[in-house]
Amino acid sequence: MSRGSVDRRFTIAPMMEWSDRHCRMFWRQLTGSALLYTEMVTTGAIIHAGPDRFLRYHQDEHPIALQLGGSNAADLASCARVAEDWGYDEVNLNCGCPSDRVQNGMFGACLMAQPQLVADCIKAMQDACSIPVTVKHRIGIDDMESYEEMVDFIRPIMDTGCNTFIIHARKAWLQGLSPKQNREIPPLDYPMVYRLKQDFPDLEIILNGGITDLEQSLEHLEHVDGVMLGRAAYHNPYILAEVDQRIYGQQTITKSRDQALLDFLPYIEEQLDQGVALNHITRHLLGLFQGVAGAKLFRRHISQQAHIKGAGIEVIHQARELMLDAQRRNEEHAKERALNQVSPE
Repeated sequence: MSRGSVDRRFTIAPMMEWSDRHCRMFWRQLTGSALLYTEMVTTGAIIHAGPDRFLRYHQDEHPIALQLGGSNAADLASCARVAEDWGYDEVNLNCGCPSDRVQNGMFGACLMAQPQLVADCIKAMQDACSIPVTVKHRIGIDDMESYEEMVDFIRPIMDTGCNTFIIHARKAWLQGLSPKQNREIPPLDYPMVYRLKQDFPDLEIILNGGITDLEQSLEHLEHVDGVMLGRAAYHNPYILAEVDQRIYGQQTITKSRDQALLDFLPYIEEQLDQGVALNHITRHLLGLFQGVAGAKLFRRHISQQAHIKGAGIEVIHQARELMLDAQRRNEEHAKERALNQVSPE
């Protein structure tokens, strides 16, 4: 089957409990081009609980990829077919998550020890759908740490025709480190990923791990085909505001933080009308004004008010006004200080 085309120069990682549909729609106020990934969804959740609960998204989220967790080829094939039916632009197999819960389900990073199983799963997914099927993995696990061992994992998958590999440039210790520690303690090895692109130029290599801003992203794009940001994009989402211009070369106007918030309000009102609790949405907004005067007031008001039953859009308007008042006071104080300064003779 033919594969669709997705531009992966800049992608935002699947993050459990963070990159839900409300968060992704918020990111879309800042970048229209970045490829967004869902949280990881297990095949069992889709098959047994039904796709509507886990796969719903807004049409404005495109381009969007579904990340699956699983190791049964037939189940993954079934879910890949569902992903295509639901209009996803890509389906991705998680071979990088190191958590105990994921290992117990026989998916995530532990699959790096079974490259042929992964290849069989990828082939089944490819046969079941026509959208791109990709893999996200680490550079290794446990004592698997050489470049050759990483290539041994990739080669049988590559032989299926899969050519897009999203690589977290850290290995994972499956025993002894928590998922958080596995994001921080094993050292990053970007050159190993660069080398893979050099040795296999026909592969599309997306680099993940430790990337915190667009300057770093542009540097990595000199060596690989794309970059993936995770927590940096969540905690400081305004770094996404220049992605379309600086990464994709588009001649668009960079939104202000305030405009991004205002543009998001109609979506929030729509979701409130559908019975969604306000705090399920606003928790993703708390980093928008990071470093801006009044940001603490904005965060505090939302954190204190949005969880209250029946809280509505007025909570956001109030938080915004508190922040704007703080900014106006800062400007007035700055003018007063300037007027009070004695000019040098």
